[in-house]
Amino acid sequence: MSKKVVTIGLGYIGLPTSALIASNKIAVHGVDISQYVVDTINAGKIHIVEPDLDKEVESAVKQGYLIADTKPVVADVYLVVVPTPFKGNYEPDISYVQAATEGIIPLLKDGDLYIIESTSPVGTTEKMMNLIFSIRPELKDKIYLAYCPERVLPGNVMYELVNNDRVIGGVNEESTLKAISFYQQFVKGKLHKTNARTAEMCKLTENSSRDVQIAFANELSLICDKAGINVWELIELANKHPRVNILQPGCGVGGHCIAVDPYFIVSEYPMEARIIGKAREVNNYKSFWCAEKVKTAKLEFELKRGKKPKIAILGLAFKPNIDDLRESPAKYIAQRIMQDAQDEMYFIVEPNIKEHHVFKLTNVTDAIENADILVFLVAHNEFKNVKISSDKVILDFCGVTNK
Repeated sequence: MSKKVVTIGLGYIGLPTSALIASNKIAVHGVDISQYVVDTINAGKIHIVEPDLDKEVESAVKQGYLIADTKPVVADVYLVVVPTPFKGNYEPDISYVQAATEGIIPLLKDGDLYIIESTSPVGTTEKMMNLIFSIRPELKDKIYLAYCPERVLPGNVMYELVNNDRVIGGVNEESTLKAISFYQQFVKGKLHKTNARTAEMCKLTENSSRDVQIAFANELSLICDKAGINVWELIELANKHPRVNILQPGCGVGGHCIAVDPYFIVSEYPMEARIIGKAREVNNYKSFWCAEKVKTAKLEFELKRGKKPKIAILGLAFKPNIDDLRESPAKYIAQRIMQDAQDEMYFIVEPNIKEHHVFKLTNVTDAIENADILVFLVAHNEFKNVKISSDKVILDFCGVTNK
């Protein structure tokens, strides 16, 4: 059994992971740069929306197995679970991973296990290994280093962290086995052995594959709009084929995985990753297209009715029923629409957050009752089966009103 674990990063993956480990009576010292996050967790509360997470954190803190701090401490296992955004030109930025690694280098000792869970470009684990050994050469061949990406669905994280299979790749066989032994303490899914580079590429491949599949659905929606075909009905009928499974179109692709990870491949292999790169273009274009459709609807309303429309923008999160706005196409669309605002009244609705630093939020009922144009961007449960009067103009980009 691990004596103590340090998790660096207490966000949408780091905090659930910390809570899960702590629930198995393993001491966890969670680290985050935000004092607010640290104070919130130490009070037994959470700063994100995720079912069942609040109970797990409250219990772990109360029993003394989970402590949050702004600095790491000496431990036996170190998990790096920090963001990996991209720079300009869509180049991956591993500076957070590097900073987290540099913060624990002075604490490492013989026999420790270092694991990166953050989505990373191929070769990142080896780079961090070289960084560690350049500063602490006496640790070479005396610590274990591995990569193990998460593959969970927001809204079902606590279940999937336990039950999903995991891919685990060490920098050598000993590191792989050491990491597998660690995860066996709290993961019921199958643990698949590989090397670090393959594990890194596996994570990128999974999300790039999904991005390509979504791009097909989004491209189909553009074609159907021009052809005067209900894309939702079309996909339902096409999926009656036993070997066809087309996904549902939306207003783009968001989140910190699918909207980002393909660029990690494209930036490194631009000549080879042609389908992956084109899928990114299609999904980005879909958001722009949605914004332009709203602008056109505004103009048509004003020309037809002789007044400015009131517009409800329904949904800001990157997917239904969560509070995560990272890389959200809905947020982008809302911003783009309001950049060209000309005295129209807007009702912005996101039922999963209480407030936003840019948008003034409105409740669902008021927005639907008072707006002339209803723009559905995210299929939140709160938007389903709502009563909509026949005089409303509906722009449904997520299929929430499709019958």
